[in-house]
Amino acid sequence: MTMSNAGARRKAPTIHDVAREAGVSRGTVSRVLNGGHYVSPAAREAVDAAIKSTGYVVNRHARSLITGRSDSVGFLLTEPQERFFEDPNFNVLLRGCTQALAAYDIPLLLMLAGTQDERRRITRYITAGHVDGVLLVSSHSGDPVAEELRAAGVPLVACGKPIGHASKVSYVAADDRDGARDMVRYLHQSGRRRIATVTGPLDTPGGVDRLAGYREVLAELGIAPDDRLIEHGDYSRAGGEAAAERLLAAAPDLDAVFVASDLMAQGVLSALHRAGRRVPEDVAIGGFDDSPAALASSPELTTIRQPWDRIATEMVRVLLAQIGGEDPAAVILPTELIERRST
Repeated sequence: MTMSNAGARRKAPTIHDVAREAGVSRGTVSRVLNGGHYVSPAAREAVDAAIKSTGYVVNRHARSLITGRSDSVGFLLTEPQERFFEDPNFNVLLRGCTQALAAYDIPLLLMLAGTQDERRRITRYITAGHVDGVLLVSSHSGDPVAEELRAAGVPLVACGKPIGHASKVSYVAADDRDGARDMVRYLHQSGRRRIATVTGPLDTPGGVDRLAGYREVLAELGIAPDDRLIEHGDYSRAGGEAAAERLLAAAPDLDAVFVASDLMAQGVLSALHRAGRRVPEDVAIGGFDDSPAALASSPELTTIRQPWDRIATEMVRVLLAQIGGEDPAAVILPTELIERRST
């Protein structure tokens, strides 16, 4: 390297440069970088301005050695990998959480753990301190991940009420039961009387609560329960299609189907079309989620909207508060019925 090239290369700014520019001590700059405790607002503003003017970039590795934190968060999906690519809800939630964490300059690590071996490896990785906390998505009852992470003291927030751990683990959820009630009432008010349902997996909170909401409204209306009108799905398009075929065989006089996810509703539409049933003339279809699948369906789906942006923002807020030392918390957000052409 020639002397002219060496002189032309600009030396990276250091914490000493920031302190000099802000007119404060190096210790004050360090406290600002590590959370701002015991720093006056004026000093914090001066340090923030100096960081921008000098172009200083935090050395995350050095800071993690001091604080014992990784300055990163995990997004843990305990489902097979193909579900991540098929179900649009996961991508919407991942994008929202990434954007919410970006405001704090915290990267999000995607972790897929659909098998027992994968869950074991990921749990070991997390409890070794490689992330400061976890956003847990699609937890099933009997899945030990939530309890193992909680027992290890890892800050954790679940998407949806974790079955069996609701009093111990922080969670953010849409009001699944109330959303289901709204849809079933709507279908009944539109003149439908043989209202069937395709549930989600009954080892998930959404599967349990959406079925409970369906049953509660039928009971309120004085409609006797009919097991022929209930089939179980797995939140996949193929699962919805198979469930609809079973419903048509068991209850051919059905005139509406409440489906516990939009993706499954696409499968229900395929089965009805193949059976020669018109939607909505012969059978009305109501979905759940208001995911991109609702608009991609033909006809477009009447559905229950989950507030995905708010869910993501609240999950990040609750997790960062827990990382900061606050107790676990629960947040339940309202849903909204969106009327389209399938009803």
